[in-house]
Amino acid sequence: MNTPKVIAVVGPTASGKSALGVFLAQKLRRLPAGRQGEIISADSRQVYRGMRVISRAGRGHMVGIADPRRQFSAGEYVRRATRCIDVMIHGNKVPIVVGGTGLYADALLGRMPLPQVPPDRALRAALRKRTAPQLMAQLRRLDPARAAQVDPHNKVRLMRAVEIAKGIRSRSAKSDGKAWPSGLERRRDGTPAEYQVLWLGLREPKNLKKSVEARLKRGMVAEAKKLRAALPRRRYRELGFEFDLLADYLDKRISKIELAEKLTNGERKYAVRQMRWFRRNKDIRWVGGKAEALRLAKKFLGGR
Repeated sequence: MNTPKVIAVVGPTASGKSALGVFLAQKLRRLPAGRQGEIISADSRQVYRGMRVISRAGRGHMVGIADPRRQFSAGEYVRRATRCIDVMIHGNKVPIVVGGTGLYADALLGRMPLPQVPPDRALRAALRKRTAPQLMAQLRRLDPARAAQVDPHNKVRLMRAVEIAKGIRSRSAKSDGKAWPSGLERRRDGTPAEYQVLWLGLREPKNLKKSVEARLKRGMVAEAKKLRAALPRRRYRELGFEFDLLADYLDKRISKIELAEKLTNGERKYAVRQMRWFRRNKDIRWVGGKAEALRLAKKFLGGR
């Protein structure tokens, strides 16, 4: 059996990934003997319900599927997204994975198999006493690559990342320094999910200020207000830096102009972290526009 082919569109926030994914899905269907493309989101916020505007959620699978009251893990993402890919492939469709969460994309497509590290309650109790900056400093020492992707303000994600990094080190030490085999996500029949992947990347975010202003006009504050009323305070603030800023605005600690400025600055810093992650993937073809992406996709899928 031929290894299934998947297209991945990755890059920093507001770089035009969703638009490119939709473009490819439409164009591939219109080619002679073309195949319909379907989009799978690879975004750690778009999985949650009730934050389509805040997360820039577009069309596709793995959008709005999770309860924001509960943490949705990368492992759960891989399990569910793998099933989406399987259904598409069996239906002779082209899976197009689109997103800026590098961990999700890499784990799903085999670049970074997720280690099966069970929760360590004693370690978590100790980590809860530390601040987010302290956790980030520890994570950078243990796993600089993972630290580049994790939200430095999200204590829950930082704690889990430290837990995973320490678990891997512990198992590696017990195996006389050998790398701990963590394996790809496996389907129900036990076969590993392995794919041929065309990695397409968009480097530069578009005008972040305009993007933030557009989302504010579309109802970003209203979404935040509704979520804040439905979630415990700690869980609300775990969802990302935007939620801290939106809470400050709702509490009248900052003006709308200040909110827009702080959101823009925060997203600029996030884009830098995302690019740091994606630069490690030497398979990414950094494209200059839709025409180049379509040409590469057609060649990858066997078209002329």
